[in-house]
Amino acid sequence: MAPDASSDGQSSDLRGASPDRVRAALRDADPLPGGRGFAGLLADLPKWDSPDRDAPNREGPALVRGVLGRQPLFAEATALDPDTERRSTAPDAWAFDRADLKDPEPVPAGSVVSATGTERVWRLPDPGPEPDREAALSAVDDAVSAALDDLASSLSPASAEGTADGDLAVAFSGGVDSGLVAAAVPEAPCYVAGFEGSHDVAAAREAASAMERDLRVVEITHEDLRRAVRAVAAATGRRNPMDVAIAVPLFLTAEAAAADGFDRLAVGQGADELFGGYSKVVDPAADPRVEADTVRGARTETVRTLPGQLERDVLALRAAGVEPATPLLDDRVVAAALALPDDLLVDGDERKVALRRVAAGRVPESVHGADKKAVQYGTYVSRELDRLARQAGYKRRMDDHVGKYVEALCSEEKPAGEGRS
Repeated sequence: MAPDASSDGQSSDLRGASPDRVRAALRDADPLPGGRGFAGLLADLPKWDSPDRDAPNREGPALVRGVLGRQPLFAEATALDPDTERRSTAPDAWAFDRADLKDPEPVPAGSVVSATGTERVWRLPDPGPEPDREAALSAVDDAVSAALDDLASSLSPASAEGTADGDLAVAFSGGVDSGLVAAAVPEAPCYVAGFEGSHDVAAAREAASAMERDLRVVEITHEDLRRAVRAVAAATGRRNPMDVAIAVPLFLTAEAAAADGFDRLAVGQGADELFGGYSKVVDPAADPRVEADTVRGARTETVRTLPGQLERDVLALRAAGVEPATPLLDDRVVAAALALPDDLLVDGDERKVALRRVAAGRVPESVHGADKKAVQYGTYVSRELDRLARQAGYKRRMDDHVGKYVEALCSEEKPAGEGRS
């Protein structure tokens, strides 16, 4: 399964970028060298151009992972321990899939891991806000346009013609993020998963009608939910209810697209974090969920959660049989978003202000102005997982009753009550 990669000749041991691009990023300490992230084994490290730069990892081979962790990468825990002699770059000591290792640990985002240990090389840029509002909007518009153009140009002839054996489908929830992505590839079919009557299914149907798009609805059943929980937990190594409930709709959407013959799924991941889509960034000084007291500061906190979130999502999508295409996580989009001033992130009750302005003219007003629910709630997955837990005897008065149910569901024995209507 080919990774969502740059076009500049990457090796089989390196995903998302060519060795030359990664070496240049190391030489220049450039966290956003172009593309949509990279990870893997670099056979040899460059010499740093700057004599002032203190970098102990001057000799390869080394494991490398980009700053936002957009490409998952794992190593055996013993290989990451500096007190052991096991080499992290040995063929059996690292993998793109955690299931290929006995005791996997994520390689930290922005890091180089070599014989001398783990070194944080790249850090998230922290530019000041662009003082010219129109220039900031123009930069986002240019970046989003370029990233979406790249997505469109990556289509196989079959996808461009909308035939069933095309390579790209779109995960579509009816909001501005997936609407922008879908608009860039008008012949690609759109997919949404959710329980009957859920907000996401209704919103996707309305948006697809407004955009005159083909929408394929995956109606989740309780049996689908139980099966997907097990699959997601196995793929991601996570069993906490929040991670599971977020990943399950993605997994089932991707599974349906893969069954229809598609091997890539375009998603809007990253937009909420980069453009201020969370409610906690609106009034951060009064919100206990963030430490920052400014909109930009709160947005930065959410961006820093991306490595963990993307690891979960990418592994779930790959387990379902597709490779994610993530245009809104393109380096150009990231750089433009990080320079946005507060009022282009949040303006009153409106969030993702800049992205909505950019989307105007690309998608109908009902889509770029849509107010979306978090996927675990908009699909009813969290609600129905709670229902199944209670039906199986895990009552709400119990501490972490859904978590206990998920643990039981993923164990060898069926939880008590499974299969009840």
